Amino acid sequence: MVHIRRGRRGLAAALVVGAVAPVVAGTAAADAHAAPPQVRCSSDKAGLAAKLQRDITAALRGRTALTAVSLHDRTTKTVCELRADQRFDSASTVKVTVLAALLWDADRQDRRLTAREADLATAMITKSDNKATTALWKQLGTAKVGGFLSAAGMTRTVPGSDGHWGLTQITAADEQKLLDLITARNGVLSDRARAYALRLMHEVVPAQRWGTPAGAPRSAAPHVKNGWLSRDTDGWRVHGLGAFLGGGHDYSITVLTHGSRTMAAGVETTEAVARAIHKNLDAAAGAGETGTG
Repeated sequence: MVHIRRGRRGLAAALVVGAVAPVVAGTAAADAHAAPPQVRCSSDKAGLAAKLQRDITAALRGRTALTAVSLHDRTTKTVCELRADQRFDSASTVKVTVLAALLWDADRQDRRLTAREADLATAMITKSDNKATTALWKQLGTAKVGGFLSAAGMTRTVPGSDGHWGLTQITAADEQKLLDLITARNGVLSDRARAYALRLMHEVVPAQRWGTPAGAPRSAAPHVKNGWLSRDTDGWRVHGLGAFLGGGHDYSITVLTHGSRTMAAGVETTEAVARAIHKNLDAAAGAGETGTG
């Protein structure tokens, strides 16, 4: 969970938010008469894209949170997107980016993580430890974080300023790029780095395994990182990143939400989308029994 520090910087941030509020409100009013964005999917599996579009849309019907979705399934060559370029406060999902930047930097130096770095990385991902994240964020600095983002092609991600890593601006499309790097061979992260990141995401404590694993096939190993943050404006940000590998599965899901009244409502939205996706991909793969989470 992310806590926003108060004080002069917090007051300045609040003033900036207040200054732009009329513009945002005006834009929202202008957009009220426009057709909302639609879920768009493509797939090499006949009929799968239409089913995913229908079921993801149904899962979001009646929900008040602004939601972005990205799906990439390598097995059926399926891609789905909704508001993929919309920016959201990252909350703790940025911790996967911090881990990837740390591993990328270590690869460039041709070294393994130190014992201290490994301890911090483990706490940051498996327990969502904020102090560990702050320590690694300071160690890397904006230059190295930015260097990784550039190498990863995450061009719409903007690191949080003044140490506020939880206010990093992210998009579903960029988070999907990150998950793609972690789950398949590439020239940015070494195989050793990818395996390390996947192991930590697979070992997230049970209390934080909600979100994208909901309804996942039992035959797929889940790798997850969630983020949750409440602010004075627009309620809760609740996000879920998940990669599902093995047992004939090779896909990843990003769901970002903004504006839920409660954290529980944000979790419900994330899990409703995840269940719709898992159901259709599992059926398409002819896999075994799905979970009930």
